Amino acid sequence: MNTTTVIGTQLDFMVIIGYFVLIFSFGFFFARFTRTTKDFFFGGQRFSWWLITFSCVATVVGSYSFIKYSAAGFRYGMSSSMSYLNDWIVMSFLLLGWLPILYFGRIGSVPDYFKKRFDTRTSAVATVLVLIYMIGYIGINLYTMGVALNAMLGIDIFVSAVIVAVVCAVYVTIGGQTSVIMTDLAQGVILLIAGFVLFFLGMNVLGGWDNFWHGLPFLHRLPFAQFNKPQEFHFVGVFWQDGISNTFALYMMNQGFILRFLSLKSVKEIKKTFLSLILVLMPLAAFAVSNAGWLGRSMVTAGLLPSSVDPNQIFVQVAGKVCQPGVFGFVMAALTAALMSTIDTLINAVSAVAVNDVYKPYIVRGASDGHYLRAARIVSLSAAVLGLILVPVFASFRSIYVAHGAFTASITPPMVVTIVLAAYWKRFTPKAAFWTLLGGSILVGLSLIWPLLIAPFSHGVDPVGGFKYMRALYGLAGSLIIGICVSLFSRARSNKDIQGLVVGTLDTAKRNFKGGEVNEKEGKKVVATPVSSDQVQELSVSFAAAESLAAEIGDVVYVSDSRAWLGGLRSVHTKISSIHDKESSQVFLSPDVIKRGNLKIKQKVRLEKII
Repeated sequence: MNTTTVIGTQLDFMVIIGYFVLIFSFGFFFARFTRTTKDFFFGGQRFSWWLITFSCVATVVGSYSFIKYSAAGFRYGMSSSMSYLNDWIVMSFLLLGWLPILYFGRIGSVPDYFKKRFDTRTSAVATVLVLIYMIGYIGINLYTMGVALNAMLGIDIFVSAVIVAVVCAVYVTIGGQTSVIMTDLAQGVILLIAGFVLFFLGMNVLGGWDNFWHGLPFLHRLPFAQFNKPQEFHFVGVFWQDGISNTFALYMMNQGFILRFLSLKSVKEIKKTFLSLILVLMPLAAFAVSNAGWLGRSMVTAGLLPSSVDPNQIFVQVAGKVCQPGVFGFVMAALTAALMSTIDTLINAVSAVAVNDVYKPYIVRGASDGHYLRAARIVSLSAAVLGLILVPVFASFRSIYVAHGAFTASITPPMVVTIVLAAYWKRFTPKAAFWTLLGGSILVGLSLIWPLLIAPFSHGVDPVGGFKYMRALYGLAGSLIIGICVSLFSRARSNKDIQGLVVGTLDTAKRNFKGGEVNEKEGKKVVATPVSSDQVQELSVSFAAAESLAAEIGDVVYVSDSRAWLGGLRSVHTKISSIHDKESSQVFLSPDVIKRGNLKIKQKVRLEKII
């Protein structure tokens, strides 16, 4: 693959290398908290909302985001942020149904859910689609990072992709979800800071807001694109492709996000995470990833950049224009952070699906947890290799935006429809779910051969090259029709069989999660001194502590290090096995619980009743 003119200096190169070393070390440090497959995939279900929120930002903002949305911002202006500001649409579906079902049902993936909700064959089709989706995402992120490093340092695109893939795969393979979460926390902060730093430096170079604003063409100042033109970027297409199909897929189908939300200590923390993510941090992220394109367009007007500048390299070009050596390296490190924070999540997610939904139930059954942990690490490395194989495929597209859009619109619609109907419609049948996935995928495939099939759903979009966005609506509509029609002519599972798996049956899911009747009484958090005791089965609290917690024997309690800034890194879920009449400031924990929670005996702990 060809190289371009090198923009970065030796100092920038050193900053980027330093960043790689820092993140690599960070991932290795937190790898020591990974001892089991539950730690590897779910991080022990121990983390606090604020930590996961920033980690999620880093996962959403991939390297393709900076390159893709900066290019869109350069071509189309402020409307480039439309894609990032659609996430509120999916909020009610997640918070009121999908995420509580997964959490209380201890469901680790979409295929796992479909197996319980429907049958094995539906789960098998879902497994294939989910793996294709995530491996494709790995490939497009690696390709995008290759383009960026090629522009910065002159390194061949494929060689750059190999370097990034190796670094990500190694620390994910060693540390699993805990390493991913902790490194993504750091990377989420870095990429947001870098995006805002770039904007303020760009404003300084342009001479202030007035010069920036008046340097943009009129249509570039509008918050939304035109309804159905130009064919490369229009409102109706972006709404159905990114706002509906891709957003629902990102939060409901993307195994990386499922693992991230299931790493939280409770459903209450999930709600805090999602609300703060969607309402606060995602708008900030939209600004961070798009503003280089807006600055670049204004710089062309001012004569600071040539009109022939490649939109796919506008982020790197603007950063090189406004940043001093070293600062440019920091901004490029943020681009690297965006890539690594997305790809590490995807590698871990591919491993989770491959091991839990394929290897464990069908290839090697009944093996030790250590065996499955080793298998998960091998799959992590394999996922990175498969992503690298796809780099030349994505390089063949005209732009990264087109490559990403074409990929997601072709894969996600059948899965999105099936998940929503499964979680919200009791009458949705196993046969309908299977044919929605398979038939919907076939319909989308046929539209790739005969694009005019999309015409009835096109909203007046020019069919010559303009249907790439509308394929999402076509796929959604076709899959929905199949799902409803087949359900009406096939037998649904009994209400008893789907308890806890459909909205309206969450009380059953809560009882299954606890293993008994749910204690809904609101309690207070309690701080106490932990004492290790072989005489305690799990956790023993005083009568006073139990009263404050509003807890009874058998209730699930979250025990964490009292230092809140750790974000739950040292914590564990356990059950109250007894209530003692000794000193109220002490809680007795079994050695196993202390080990699982990485707790320190001399450090006070905070207790919180779950549910």
